[in-house]
Amino acid sequence: MILTDYKTIVFDCDGVVLNSNHVKTKAFYEAAAPFGEHAAQALVAYHVRNGGISRYRKFEYFLEEILDDESRGVGIEQLLETYARSVWQGLLTCEVASGIKVLRQVTAHSNWLIVSGGDQKELREVFSLRGISHLFDGGIFGSPDNKDYILSREMTSGNIKVPGVFIGDSRYDYEAANRANLDFIFASKWSEAEEINGWLPVGTPVISGLSDALG
Repeated sequence: MILTDYKTIVFDCDGVVLNSNHVKTKAFYEAAAPFGEHAAQALVAYHVRNGGISRYRKFEYFLEEILDDESRGVGIEQLLETYARSVWQGLLTCEVASGIKVLRQVTAHSNWLIVSGGDQKELREVFSLRGISHLFDGGIFGSPDNKDYILSREMTSGNIKVPGVFIGDSRYDYEAANRANLDFIFASKWSEAEEINGWLPVGTPVISGLSDALG
């Protein structure tokens, strides 16, 4: 695994650049808690099983598949607002991956992008406030567009150049990278992904965190 060989490096945010998976999990629980413990735990379980997928899709699932008929009067906007309030402070205070600025220097020739399931506007504000937005010269992208759409769009525009690699921490990250014909590196330290041996091919590069990518 030699990152300097790549023209483009795509990063997921939660669990890769920011230690924020637990922040998001807690926020999903708190948004669903008014509907009961069973509903909240069911949403958390769905969230963890589907790491990397946007909050919009997860709350749509919550409304359509988890809530009973008597509780379905709630709108998705209410859930999204509660979630966003809960997650904001956590994103501003959680740990940033060590070594990221050194890695940027080592791969100065590469185009860096964030492609996340997180809200795009929120991501850009958080990265700016935390002083790391300038590292991602290729852009910071997120929901409501999904990762497959973002990767396809940025490849078509020439913003993602090959050879390229996606550094992620979920099954969806791996699958999206594969569909986009990007190499994949799994970041394990902060991942909430379950049973990775069941879907991550043998031989796929695995790092603990970004500091390990320095070699």
